[in-house]
Amino acid sequence: MEEVARVYSEALFDVAKEHDSLDEIRDQLGEVADAIAKDQDLQVFFFSPYFSSNEKRDGIKKTITGANPELVNFLELLAEKHRMPALFRIRRRFDELWDQENQRLEVTLTSAVELDPSVVESVGAEIERKTGKTIELRSEVDESIIGGLVLQVGNRVLDASIRNRLEKLRREVAQAA
Repeated sequence: MEEVARVYSEALFDVAKEHDSLDEIRDQLGEVADAIAKDQDLQVFFFSPYFSSNEKRDGIKKTITGANPELVNFLELLAEKHRMPALFRIRRRFDELWDQENQRLEVTLTSAVELDPSVVESVGAEIERKTGKTIELRSEVDESIIGGLVLQVGNRVLDASIRNRLEKLRREVAQAA
């Protein structure tokens, strides 16, 4: 299923880029995916094999109005090829491609206590300086890390938490015993 999502999302991305509508298609794809995720009836309709491709295409035409024509064609193709269940993965991959294209990077800074906004801002500025990308920074509190920080930059994680250090120490003691 991941390969299917990759192929379809890259095809949609290429078409969107070619028509200079990356942002519009990204937003609309997100709206469609969110609407389907929130509505059990839509999920049953679009994901069930009991409804024909024609019924699903008609459903797309009736429910999605004013959307980018390339996106509508894409959704109809997904329905025709019985690939609607891959929609959420396609969206996730499309968002990753969009982030790469726009030099954006998601960053999550997790601490045991609420951090001063100036500290969060300086961490964000340093990451932007080092990566040369615009970051989307989220700060979270997770008391279970006890202390220190966990920094997730894209798909990389730097875990400098006390919980992580204690876990490493526990493993070392267990191996020595």
